[in-house]
Amino acid sequence: MKRTRTLMLILPLALMAACSNPSTPAPAGTGGDDLAPAPTAAADAKAVEKLDMQRLQGNHWLLDSATDASGKRVDALFARADKPVTLDFKDGRLSVGNTCNRMGGGYTLADGTLTVTPMASTMMACTDKALMALDQAVGSRLEGALKAELAGQGQLTLRTATGDVLVFTPEPTAETRYGGEGETVFLEVAAQTKPCSHPMIPNMQCLQTREVKFDDKGLKQGTPGAFENFYGTIEGYTHEDGVRNVVRVKRYTIANPPADGSSLAYVLDMVVESEQK
Repeated sequence: MKRTRTLMLILPLALMAACSNPSTPAPAGTGGDDLAPAPTAAADAKAVEKLDMQRLQGNHWLLDSATDASGKRVDALFARADKPVTLDFKDGRLSVGNTCNRMGGGYTLADGTLTVTPMASTMMACTDKALMALDQAVGSRLEGALKAELAGQGQLTLRTATGDVLVFTPEPTAETRYGGEGETVFLEVAAQTKPCSHPMIPNMQCLQTREVKFDDKGLKQGTPGAFENFYGTIEGYTHEDGVRNVVRVKRYTIANPPADGSSLAYVLDMVVESEQK
């Protein structure tokens, strides 16, 4: 009997901004009249704010530590020891990952204050009570006005109005690592892997994949081709034997691939469809 499920996640979007260094006008008679006036203090502050936004959107932010006003560790935020709560900032949207449900809301950044709107969430139930409680623990701390600063080893520190201190470690996004937005493609991954030949890996098993296309309404278009050996990996994807998946991935071109490696990198965006075979 086939069992099909569809998972919908809140996806992050990117907020891009640029900043420029202030210029000091030269004295009269030295060509300074051709230069733009020096920026005001307010303009300087805005440039710093934009720089912070660039840093925010260029990284995933992984929760490293969390303490309350008394300095006690907030254990409720660490329900998934192997998958820390992760923040992504893109196009004015904050997306929260590695909770029970995907969560997200709008945000603004001004004068060192990160303001987050009430969050929306998917409605998936988790059997683990600690994981279910994680959503509430995160949502209650990541709404409203938070004092934000970048310090130490580039870590992001968020301070809540009640005195909680959350520290996040940066991890460059795929866009940052590969130098571009990448191309969105859909791959169907067959339920079973197959032996494939690789000069460096004996007894290698390859995923069997084929590209599928969807229209803007989410309906499949055309007839997919035959499954082929997929010699690389899909970052973030773990294959389960006997389960067929359709995945949405970002495909990036690697500028200087190794001699025995692919010139393309694939990063999982979301699982669109999953079926037990």
